[in-house]
Amino acid sequence: TTWSTVAIQEFQPQDATTNPSLLLLAAQIPRYQGLVDDAIAFGKAFNGSEADKLDATMDKLFVNFGVEILKRIPGRVSTEVDARLSFDKEAMVKKALRLVNLFEDSGVSRDRVLIKLSSTWEGVQAAKVLEKESIHCNMTLLFSFAQAVACAEAEVTLISPFVGRILDWHLAHTNTPTLQTDPGVESVQKIYCYYKRFGYKTIVMGASFRNVGQIVALAGCDFLTISPKLLKELSKLSLNESQFRWLHNEDQMAVEKLSDGIRRFAADARRLETLIQV
Repeated sequence: TTWSTVAIQEFQPQDATTNPSLLLLAAQIPRYQGLVDDAIAFGKAFNGSEADKLDATMDKLFVNFGVEILKRIPGRVSTEVDARLSFDKEAMVKKALRLVNLFEDSGVSRDRVLIKLSSTWEGVQAAKVLEKESIHCNMTLLFSFAQAVACAEAEVTLISPFVGRILDWHLAHTNTPTLQTDPGVESVQKIYCYYKRFGYKTIVMGASFRNVGQIVALAGCDFLTISPKLLKELSKLSLNESQFRWLHNEDQMAVEKLSDGIRRFAADARRLETLIQV
């Protein structure tokens, strides 16, 4: 799941993920101000230029939130390397090492951290280096089969193909409100089958979902990262008669097909009775 302490408490996920967009929101919530203040203090005390201090502050902020998340989940947290480093292998390796060191300084073992890297050629090569140091990587911004193959060959721990963003692109470029098939779902299915066919150990974790249908279509995939909003839609329901009638009534397709199906089966039953009547 994506991160908030409230959502983690409600849905109790195995793992969680962060990114700059999520932290931008979280950093403005008063209950997390202590994490922000601690990162700022760390940056001010850092020995270097103003740019170095800001960089250190950002790293510490990501780690602080990651440590807080890990207090609430049994698995791993994904922490993202700055996307502005996406085409610089050495810079990504350096940043990842610093993040892992900060986690370890906070008492968190590196096996509970996934370093998120952009799935550029340089990102894949950086991951290859890091995996050899037992630093596990989550390859994000993955949209193509070529990216998936490169990640598998590099023996990265996990990839996050973006189901919803693939669909968004196709909808925007086909000038139609709907598509016969979901290219985001099909992309993940292709990658998953390829990995299993050739015995790759890299975990496939579908991400960036737009609707529950995409999640259901990928049930059985290794992992899925799902937003709290969609998790709520997937939550178990308990309906009394009036709730059932209203919820069913809201689905026009289901109402029409149910009544049509009953009429057709009833008509066939009458025909069958006529046929066998003695």
